Order: sequence, then C-alpha cells, then structure tokens
Amino acid sequence: MAKKSQKGVDLPVITNTKAKHKYILEDKFEAGIALSGTEVKSIRAGSVQITESFARFVKEELFLFNAHISEYEFGGEQNHDVQRPRKLLLKKKELERLKVQIEAAGKTIVPIKLYFKDSLIKCQIALGTGKNARDKRQDLKKKVAQREADQALKNAIKR
Repeated sequence: MAKKSQKGVDLPVITNTKAKHKYILEDKFEAGIALSGTEVKSIRAGSVQITESFARFVKEELFLFNAHISEYEFGGEQNHDVQRPRKLLLKKKELERLKVQIEAAGKTIVPIKLYFKDSLIKCQIALGTGKNARDKRQDLKKKVAQREADQALKNAIKR
C-alpha cells in the first residue's frame, strides 16, 4: 500500500498487522520520529519493519524500540544502527496523558503505522491492552462470520 507524493513517486505506508490481533487498541496518536538521513532514505525505499516494535518511556521522553530499519545500501560510513531506540515526538500534554494511562491501567504503546505526511515521517501509535487467546478466537469467528455474510449478500445481488 503506497501513496503518491507531489513528484509522483510512490511513498510506502508500513503497517503493523499483528497489532490488531495481539492488542485491543484504544486511543491513537500521531507522533513524529527523530531519524538520521540514512534512516529516512531506507524508509523511502520501504525497508522497515515495525511488527515487533513497542514504545516505552525513558525518563520523560517516549522512545520506539525494536523498529528494524535496514541499513541504506549507499550509506557507507554514515549508516545508522539497525535497531537503535528512536525518539517519538509528541506534545507535552499528550506525553503526560499517555504516561498516566500506562501507569494506571498497565497498557502498552504499540506503533500501528509508519507513513509520510508531506516530507515528514510520522508514526501512528495506539494504547493497547493485551488480548488473551479467547479474545483472539472470538475476533477470528466474527471476522469469518462477517466474510460469509458479505459473500452471501454479494451472491444474492448477482442473481
């Protein structure tokens, strides 16, 4: 899934497909990310993976951990560390709100999507509560039932 930039170049949108399966997602936030030049070029090339990543507070700042951004092919000596912690940029009120909800309810911060907004790279994060196996099975049953209902409706319309 890619969107077009102003120059007509495809810009990748990286999604975390496992997040909806593993967590019950609640509040969503849009955060900027502090990146180096070679990281931006690697993300433009689409060589990034956020399925196993999470966000955590270090002192008063929010960092993204386990996000795998591959080394830039033509980076040379200026290349970045592949899985270094990356600072997420949010407003102070949003950071305080996140911190309170994490401490009070024991939730986690999960990145959902990494995308371009104009020339900036943004990360959509959400507060998530972990699902147990029973919740995951129920969601799967709902998905199958909805798919069957949509298919039956589609077949009824064709007749």
